[in-house]
Amino acid sequence: MRTYIPPEFIVKIDHLRCRRCKRCIMNCGFGTLSFQDRVVADNHKCVACHRCATFCPEGAITIENNPLSFKANEHWTPAVIKSIYKQAETGGMLFTGMGNDRNYISYFDQLALDACQVTNPSIDPLREPMELRTYLGSKPNSLQVELKDGNYTLATEIGPQIKLETPIIFAGMSFGSISLNAHKALARAASICGTLMNTGEGGLHRELYPYSNNVIVQVASGRFGVNQEYLDRAAAVEIKIGQGAKPGIGGHLPGEKINQEVSQTRMIPEGTDAISPAPHHDIYSIEDLSQLIYALKEATRYQKPVGVKIAAVHNVAAIASGIARAGADFIYIDGMRGGTGATPTVIRDNIGIPIEMAIAAVDDRLRQEGIRNWVTLIAAGGIRSSGDVAKAIALGADVVAIGTAALVAMGCRLCQKCYTGNCSWGIATQRPELVRRLEPEEATERLVNLVRGWSLELKEILGALGVNAIESLRGSRERLRGIGLNKTELEILGVKPAGR
Repeated sequence: MRTYIPPEFIVKIDHLRCRRCKRCIMNCGFGTLSFQDRVVADNHKCVACHRCATFCPEGAITIENNPLSFKANEHWTPAVIKSIYKQAETGGMLFTGMGNDRNYISYFDQLALDACQVTNPSIDPLREPMELRTYLGSKPNSLQVELKDGNYTLATEIGPQIKLETPIIFAGMSFGSISLNAHKALARAASICGTLMNTGEGGLHRELYPYSNNVIVQVASGRFGVNQEYLDRAAAVEIKIGQGAKPGIGGHLPGEKINQEVSQTRMIPEGTDAISPAPHHDIYSIEDLSQLIYALKEATRYQKPVGVKIAAVHNVAAIASGIARAGADFIYIDGMRGGTGATPTVIRDNIGIPIEMAIAAVDDRLRQEGIRNWVTLIAAGGIRSSGDVAKAIALGADVVAIGTAALVAMGCRLCQKCYTGNCSWGIATQRPELVRRLEPEEATERLVNLVRGWSLELKEILGALGVNAIESLRGSRERLRGIGLNKTELEILGVKPAGR
């Protein structure tokens, strides 16, 4: 069938500068470039991953948006028209990768942090200690001590805790959706930074066993890779109910990505699609969820925190309350800008709510019910900077998780074609010739630098706010002010307008 879909990008090659080394052809994972007496481009295949332009020794390649114009229409936009063309030609669902790129409001950008001046002076983080350390796990509302033989000892029993040197962890991204080299980099960086990485729902490769103290393992509806050894090799266990990029639906990793290593790690046949059902077929109530939480606690001898990951949806506060009462030690909430390797575009674009609204609502509900300390709250879904981290914690989070930002640090260009398995940067692929392009040591260094840079900036923010510990900022919405937000939005976020 003839296609009506115009190419999204135009590859321009300066043939006077091109030395015909064909390096660009070797670097393109999507087959866009070929050699026919000179380098030529099939613009329909270009996804603007910029690999060819980055590695062209002569800088002879530029990639531009296709200037072909549709007639102006505020309702029937070019993106809508192209989507209709594509479905008319394929009869299938439209898929995408990464997070929501629609022009929804970013509430982080509409929030400003307060600062100290004279009566409550700021703190110089270069000369005074600033504490970013926090702990993942359930905390008691109060502590009891008792006197024995002239010494005071702690009488309150405290559940398992994981010490985090910074309130930033790496979000769940499964082996299969991303490469083993990417997984190695995340695990190594977590170990160096004193924080955690999350396996996602794809099991734990044996080469990551040395980093067990810095790994959260995930138990999803497909139960991929889940066995006793998997649980033993974890610092914490997370039950995945949903994620921000696809609330209410399951996961699907195409069989093309299930090579021998992925097959062995996930414990499924090689070359078969890995499908996680939308619901866990043993969870249809909070009571069912509680049963699984305590089954996992029993399996890990009550030595490891067990948490639950959910998508940010409209009744998220009530859901979180139920999860806390079900015995979870932490709740991971993923907002509508959360990333993924593959999701139906219609789901990503239209379902879920922003993490800013969700985390504020959950923190408020748990405080009202007197159970806020029962769980650690992890906020995720579009965290882009240390400023976003600070604002998420001020809204009520204990910890934030970064996924897309971590991939960008490793070289991702957000071309949103993760589901094809053709990632030219060696991140979201299992093709051996592409996987080896991502050097784990270099990717680790870039991730460590990112976390360290954000952590230094967090200390500066804390100093400006006049506090010396990140836990003092948790849920301190008095330190936030809204700019350009209406009364309802301010009420949900629990912040005052700027100037008050």
